[in-house]
Amino acid sequence: MPINRRDLLKITVGAAATASAGDTVAGCDTSPSAPLPEGKADYTLRIGSGLVELAPDAIFSTTTYNGQFPGPLLRFAEGRPAVVDVHNDTDVPEQVHWHGQQVPADVDGSAEEGTPFVPAHGMRRVSFTPGPAGFRFYHSHLIAGSDLAKGQYGGLVGPVYIEPKLNPGAYDQEVFLVLKEFAPTFSRAGDMAADFLAGAPDPELKERGEKAMADSLGRGMPRGYEVGYGAFSVNGRKLGQGEPIKVRAGQRMLLHVLNGSATEIRSLALPGHVFRVVALDGNPVPAPARVPVLWIGTAERVSAVVEMNRPGVWVLGDLADSDRGAGMGIAVEYAGRAGPPQWTAPGPFTWDYRTFARAGAAAAAPDQTIDLLVEKRNAAVGGFNAWTLNGQSYSTALNQPVIPVQRGKRYRLRLRNATDDVHPVHLHRHTVEVAAVAGTPTAGLFKDVVMLGGYQKLDLDFVADQPGLSLLHCHQQLHMDYGFMTLFNCT
Repeated sequence: MPINRRDLLKITVGAAATASAGDTVAGCDTSPSAPLPEGKADYTLRIGSGLVELAPDAIFSTTTYNGQFPGPLLRFAEGRPAVVDVHNDTDVPEQVHWHGQQVPADVDGSAEEGTPFVPAHGMRRVSFTPGPAGFRFYHSHLIAGSDLAKGQYGGLVGPVYIEPKLNPGAYDQEVFLVLKEFAPTFSRAGDMAADFLAGAPDPELKERGEKAMADSLGRGMPRGYEVGYGAFSVNGRKLGQGEPIKVRAGQRMLLHVLNGSATEIRSLALPGHVFRVVALDGNPVPAPARVPVLWIGTAERVSAVVEMNRPGVWVLGDLADSDRGAGMGIAVEYAGRAGPPQWTAPGPFTWDYRTFARAGAAAAAPDQTIDLLVEKRNAAVGGFNAWTLNGQSYSTALNQPVIPVQRGKRYRLRLRNATDDVHPVHLHRHTVEVAAVAGTPTAGLFKDVVMLGGYQKLDLDFVADQPGLSLLHCHQQLHMDYGFMTLFNCT
């Protein structure tokens, strides 16, 4: 029986409480893959070169899934085995990473974990049991280095929605949005401001990071390369191009927003409206909260309910005037209204993960704490910044370092960021619980990507319940490519 929309938010809160009652989010069968089933696949993905038309004067050649950007929305049923055929029509071996899912290492889509490549001009069939339920996605997982046509700089991004076994309710309208930049170029323009994240910087980490940078610049080193973009899009179209989101007054719209960027942190606002955040990275939050702005790290997802109660034609867009002006937005048009979409900047707002966590609670005590100090060596690798964890950059040649963990034990990753950069930290094949933000204990908030603020500390807990290798890395492509990775080996 469908559930009345008026009861939806109560149900969502109940779902969040259920999800956060234990130490982990319910997953799926992660035993090594069985022999592949025969017959027709549930989905077929074709990786190939193609054109993406953001606007008549903004057409880009890139790699795509099935000749489109974003890739097709794949809907799976929680707990029901699925088969996907992946064809690679390019000259480069590829990986398809099933981001946020708890799947075997040979399916996950990471060469570091031992996933076989989809060969150039070849195909690979994968079979897995989708889970956990919620908003996930799939994307290329290659080291790009200085090649701005490779990895997530291209158009290999697509959304996944895993239907829960129990329907949490109905909405008037469900909208999936993929935010993405095109036309990347290298620059030495410096990093984006990180003051949108709540939490005070740690004085010792700040002193350490600032001294390292000052010493480097004092030796005549330039600042390391960063990546900027010439065009911006929502669902593959620039603001003002394509169809608007059409709504009616009184509707309740559910937005599923994916930041598909290789390197950028994105923001979204809708003048005169607020977002009621009900899930982060596909996982229901313990404390749904209304916010005027969504801040979304690289690879993060936000699901939010918007009450459509301000008739007009509006811009749903990025706070940055330059990025919004270059296309990062989409029009929202009420029935019976016309004209150019309007934009009004919201007031100052700080994004705080603690808002959505269980109030006054602390995460369960870990069996072991693993300290990870993040540092930057300015322009140390051919002009690119090198990134280290505990003084060591990841070696793709050696596939090291590897940290051993024991199956069934609970581990706390204590990340200390001695840089002013924001790092969206992602652990493959697991869901992590945010245990502390900038020194404040939290509980009940489960994610698969969490932004580590500049000069801040962050505690993330996980249960080692996935056998074999699992990759931890910063989801900012430049940071991952130049050292910010490590492996856990669960035995």
